[in-house]
Amino acid sequence: MTTATVVGSGPNGLAAAITLASAGLEVTVLEAADTIGGGTRSGEAILPGLLHDHCSAIHPMAVGSPFSRRVDLERYGLRWAWPELDCVHPLDDGTAGVLHRSVTATANGLGADEKLWRTLFERPAANYDQISGDIMRPLLRIPRHPIHLARFGIPATVPATLLARAFRTEAGRALFGGVAAHAFQPLGRPLSASIGLGILTAGHRYGWAVAVGGSQRIADSMADVLADHGGKIETGVRVRSIADLPPSDITIWDLAPTAVAEILGERLPSRVARAYRRFRYGPGAFKVDFAVEGGVPWRNEDARRAGTVHLGGSFAEIAAGERDIDAGRMPERPFVLVGQQYLADPGRSAGSIHPVWTYAHVPNGYTGDATDAIVTQIERFAPGFRDRVVGTTTRTTTEFAEYNANYVGGNIMTGAKDLSQLLFGPRKTLQPYDIGVPGHYLCSAATPPGPGAHGMCGVNAAERALRQLR
Repeated sequence: MTTATVVGSGPNGLAAAITLASAGLEVTVLEAADTIGGGTRSGEAILPGLLHDHCSAIHPMAVGSPFSRRVDLERYGLRWAWPELDCVHPLDDGTAGVLHRSVTATANGLGADEKLWRTLFERPAANYDQISGDIMRPLLRIPRHPIHLARFGIPATVPATLLARAFRTEAGRALFGGVAAHAFQPLGRPLSASIGLGILTAGHRYGWAVAVGGSQRIADSMADVLADHGGKIETGVRVRSIADLPPSDITIWDLAPTAVAEILGERLPSRVARAYRRFRYGPGAFKVDFAVEGGVPWRNEDARRAGTVHLGGSFAEIAAGERDIDAGRMPERPFVLVGQQYLADPGRSAGSIHPVWTYAHVPNGYTGDATDAIVTQIERFAPGFRDRVVGTTTRTTTEFAEYNANYVGGNIMTGAKDLSQLLFGPRKTLQPYDIGVPGHYLCSAATPPGPGAHGMCGVNAAERALRQLR
């Protein structure tokens, strides 16, 4: 029987393993940590019974990804849940941009930006199941649905700052800007609108869902699918050199390119080794989880019903902050994401004490403490928040890298998503999953289509391996 080894058990590694095992290969997944899941792990971090997601938390790109639609994870225990409102971006005057799952409801709440929102998202969201097969693969290839993709792709090619000029209201501009900032890059760069538009389009089709019982359930259900296909997972196995691998016909790496270069050493072709060692990492994340009595007292009522709240003020303020962190400067008011997953999944709370998930964008490798900056940003839009906090736990950029070695310098995106790395991955090639060593492939979020629990980096790499094998 043909054998395969997958190094790393994040969503991409597990999706690669499932794809290979379902094709009849004998698959083993090796995971360095004691728990599978990579960025989708969860646990009790502050109080007994209070459940926190360790990294990824909200999953608009995962619910309806081609992998998720093909593999019935719900048959293996995964359940999705949705908050009443997907996302709210409050402003200092008490108003807010409000993101509903419905394009119509969102547009109706944006006043003068109603027509623009409909133009950007109505048809792409309706056709998302067709275009996702194109946007979830390397972009430099002939699309399967060129007309549908063009409606989405033309706005996505421009800088977010340029697209933001088309908005007439601060609420609409800020709502778009907060989602665009998920790219962890300056909003004036080419293609910087693409990740925000992709998240918004997927969200309008499938909603900003959370996994009931924590994001860990995503990995657990994928592990059960793999087991059904005869695959196995070994935890606590750290691969430091090629000698640590069992003999395999195929090896797929769910690791950062720099780690692959270190492990494979001279086995890599020199051109690949140079590209992997020069791979660029973007800004980092500083995470604070809170235990909050009664929840966050948001000034804006809509924010009290939203699964995600973006804190960054105006679009101009967000853009300035993203420029600062990219340049290595810590802004006084960083962009902060707040997750209120318990609104969709009440079982995460312990009575009246609720888990509130947050992280701030910070420079890569930031060594300071961003806790007070995060609290201050929340207080700005929710006066009295400090008085409700009964416990906290933090994860610094260094601790993020220890938690998941792919997050170098706290960069939870596994690489800077600038023009080159977004289009090509870690090196300029039309085959971003090929490593240059026969039988070896890369499937981490450093490859297209990038970060998220959608699993498509793994699927794409595994399908490439199977084509080469045949």
